[in-house]
Amino acid sequence: MKKKTSIGKIFLYIILSTYALVTLIPFLWALSSSFKPLSEIVSGSINFIPQNFTLDNYRQIFIQQELFPRWMFNSIFIATVGTGLNVIFNSMAGYALARLAFPGKKALFIIILAVLMIPAQVTMVPNYLILREFGWLNSYQGMIVPSMINATFIFMMRQFFINFPKELEEAAAIDGLSRIGTFFRVVLPLAKPALAAQTIFVFMGFWNDFMRPLIIMTDSSMYTLPLGLNTFKGQFVSYWNYIMAASMVFTLPVLLIYAFFNKYFIKGLSLTGGK
Repeated sequence: MKKKTSIGKIFLYIILSTYALVTLIPFLWALSSSFKPLSEIVSGSINFIPQNFTLDNYRQIFIQQELFPRWMFNSIFIATVGTGLNVIFNSMAGYALARLAFPGKKALFIIILAVLMIPAQVTMVPNYLILREFGWLNSYQGMIVPSMINATFIFMMRQFFINFPKELEEAAAIDGLSRIGTFFRVVLPLAKPALAAQTIFVFMGFWNDFMRPLIIMTDSSMYTLPLGLNTFKGQFVSYWNYIMAASMVFTLPVLLIYAFFNKYFIKGLSLTGGK
């Protein structure tokens, strides 16, 4: 039995290592290409060590491409504010659906589940028309406000709070905390794993979004990074050296967010009255 288990683990590790390698190779090639001139990239040779190492690609996107810092600021601002609002509002909505009793609660929950079944592409035209009527095209609020809540994470937080021990909330109420105080001072601090998972996925959703900025933003100074990267691709010439360098800068914030929240994301939640 132990021998069979050992062989199974070895086979599993081989599969996982192969998958990790296949996933990592394109990233390593992109990282290597960010230090190559365009002529070396399009030469057709696949080499991970640049033959003509250069930092000109990074100088180009930061110094000569004047709008790149602005695109980076736009992405950071929209992703940070949008993620913060999502974490607060999704958690509050999930807690209300899990704990509070109010008229129409079941109907509201069914509507949220129904929203999950609607593809985002279906709502693009109505969203555009509404934003145009509000005068929110080419604006930060046009990117943030329609996406400051997410039905998927409302449902996720509801499921989390349903299993949250009521004894802790009752103890907080005995100590004189209001419902709002209990939520912010007791419940949220103990919901770090769920909040970390939500933060990572929501931030990546804002950070990688290409379609909504493409529809909403027409002024090049309001582009986000995914939209800005597309400007390096011309009809006849694509500057892959600049695209690779910009994509490495584009990847860095996501890696930092994941590294910071990873310890909460993978850690199980242990809820005890003595904690």
